[in-house]
Amino acid sequence: MATLTDEDRKALLKLARSAISSELIKSTEVVKPEMVSAAMEEKRGCFVTLHKKGMLRGCIGTIEPVHSLVSNVEENALNAAFRDPRFPPLEADELAVVDIEVSVLTLPEILPYIDAEDLKLKLKPGIHGVILSKDWRSATFLPQVWEQLPDKETFLAHLCRKAGMENTCWRDADITVKVYEAEYFSEQN
Repeated sequence: MATLTDEDRKALLKLARSAISSELIKSTEVVKPEMVSAAMEEKRGCFVTLHKKGMLRGCIGTIEPVHSLVSNVEENALNAAFRDPRFPPLEADELAVVDIEVSVLTLPEILPYIDAEDLKLKLKPGIHGVILSKDWRSATFLPQVWEQLPDKETFLAHLCRKAGMENTCWRDADITVKVYEAEYFSEQN
C-alpha cells in the first residue's frame, strides 16, 4: 500500500469538507485534489467521522476496498453528514463547528482465537479496529473508539450491542472477529 503524504491528507480533508459544503451551500463547489497520488488512487476502505464540539455528529464508511480512496472519502463525507441514521442531516449553520476526521483502513483479517480469554489477550487497544459478526449481523468500531472504551470487555459488549446482539455475544464460539488498523487524521491535527 502506498503511503499518504501530508499533502494527500490535507487534500482529502479539503475534499471531504467541500463535498459537504457543496450540498449545503449551492454556490460552493467540490474541491477535488489537483494531483491525485498513487495512494489516493488505491482502492482502500475508509471512514469519515464528523465531530461537533468534541461529540460524534456522524460517521459512515466502507470497510472493504471497493473504490479509490479519493472517491470513498467524498462519498463517505456526504454519507456521514446526511445519511447517518443516528443523527439528523447536517445543517448549514453547523458546518463551521464541525471537525472532519478521515480514517484509512488496512484490509481486515480474521483474528484466530481459542476462547473469550484468548480473544481479549489478542486484541490491541488503540491499534485494532474490530469487526464482530454472526450470521447476518455485524458491527465495527474504529481503533479510535478504544479512547472512549479502553476496557476490552466493555469495548466488546458495546460492539455486540451495536450489532444488535446480547452484550456477551463476543464470548460465543460462533462469533467471527476480524481486525484492521487505521491511519487517521483530522482538521484538528
